[in-house]
Amino acid sequence: MRIVIKVGSSTLTYATGDLNIRHFENLVKVLSDIKNAGHEVVLVSSGAVAMGMGKLNFFVKPKDMPTKQACAAVGQCELMHLYDKHFEEYNHDVAQILLTADDFRSEERVGNFHNTISRLLELNVLPVINENDTVVTSEIKVGDNDTLSALVAVQAEADLLVLLSDIDGLYTADPRKDPEAKMISTVDAITPEIEALAGGAGSSIGTGGMATKIKAAKMVTEAGCDMVIINGDRPQLLYDVIDGKAVGTRFLQSRK
Repeated sequence: MRIVIKVGSSTLTYATGDLNIRHFENLVKVLSDIKNAGHEVVLVSSGAVAMGMGKLNFFVKPKDMPTKQACAAVGQCELMHLYDKHFEEYNHDVAQILLTADDFRSEERVGNFHNTISRLLELNVLPVINENDTVVTSEIKVGDNDTLSALVAVQAEADLLVLLSDIDGLYTADPRKDPEAKMISTVDAITPEIEALAGGAGSSIGTGGMATKIKAAKMVTEAGCDMVIINGDRPQLLYDVIDGKAVGTRFLQSRK
């Protein structure tokens, strides 16, 4: 199985920007074990800006673009150093790929990306992908790594996209505000009602990033790929996801 896994900054780092060592090491261990089982793994990883903030002693996220990009430049080096160091302990090689929105608008660049990632997987390398925040501005950004991971999953012809989130899945309401909220285990089709749960009128759950996750689900399911949202604090749930067990919320690929 070819699996794209997206991990967010909130899973990898503390609010200070410093590395959450327990979460990071658990994630690397589980992904290495999944590769050992014969699966192909692509990791879309946030965290560069947060780690750069930690290294540069910024306790509040910078507002101006040059400083944000400086944090990204410093943090991306640290992020890849850590991935290389920890995956090497399990005898796995990693590769860095930094992308921009323009890379997905050019047929030639899309083809180059497809060929590169296919070859890396053939060589048993684990690609680590992030948006190239050091050079892009808000006008030309993909915008978020949920969307980026969906674009990657489509171009990599993945069988499954897994989003590691700070929430267990998609709920009928915001579980942080509504004790009656229930998690939806399976979504057969992304209807207007499902989209409304992610941030439509009367809903605040979209403020947690669920709207971008629904957008990603729509993109990959239409391309023939399942998507699952699980809690990033428990990367061991990836074993259950791969086994097809009912964890998190699974969005089923379109049956055409």
